[in-house]
Amino acid sequence: MIRNLLILIGGLLLGAIATAYFLGTPRTGTLPGIPLRPPDAGGDTSGTVVVTVDEKFFDSLLGTIFRQLGPPQLKLSQNQEQTPIRPAAFQNSCSDVLVLNPEGSNVKTGVRFTGGKITAPLAFTGSYSVLTKCVQFKGTAKATVDLSFEQVRQTVFGQLNVEEVRLDDVPPIISSLVTAFVRKTITEKVNPFEVLHVSQLALSLNVQASGGSVKARVKDVRAEVQEAALKLYLTYEFSAERK
Repeated sequence: MIRNLLILIGGLLLGAIATAYFLGTPRTGTLPGIPLRPPDAGGDTSGTVVVTVDEKFFDSLLGTIFRQLGPPQLKLSQNQEQTPIRPAAFQNSCSDVLVLNPEGSNVKTGVRFTGGKITAPLAFTGSYSVLTKCVQFKGTAKATVDLSFEQVRQTVFGQLNVEEVRLDDVPPIISSLVTAFVRKTITEKVNPFEVLHVSQLALSLNVQASGGSVKARVKDVRAEVQEAALKLYLTYEFSAERK
């Protein structure tokens, strides 16, 4: 028991030191534009269109990606100048890739709307070379999603915030280090990502009787998370010009 305790403590210390030395702080960046807020209670809804997306939509979308394109693969992040020295032959034997899987460890990868939040459970496998050893790992992660709207680019952006990473059957002495690699990779390789190009929802209408045209452009986007669904409120500004 004492031996196991020493291994656990040693693993925690090694993970903390190596994480700070080799990885540093993940570069999360800043979401472009303005964070999405809920619609104002009793506010003016003229010129507003509501788009509703449910969990089944994302289940179908992700299912198509996994079946027809294959599981997404992310090259594991590392600081190239501070990575431990490894023989060339060993470097080629480890893929250093994080693979997102449809499911694993009783977790299904997807997007969920619950408790007023957008969450993203993730199942993954991968391998990473640590201290001259190729570590094969699998596990799950729990993340929340923040949304923003940038009017200039007419785009809704998202950002994954990894809150928890769990590994299966990884030795305690390197568990903290692998966990940090996984968290850093997801944070830096995915964020920010484009959710919706509202420019595709812009309107243009010819009014021949008036000798001109009317155009509508999205000026504001709000969001409301309901149980199993997300509502986006797109508010348009209208302009007209004569021909």
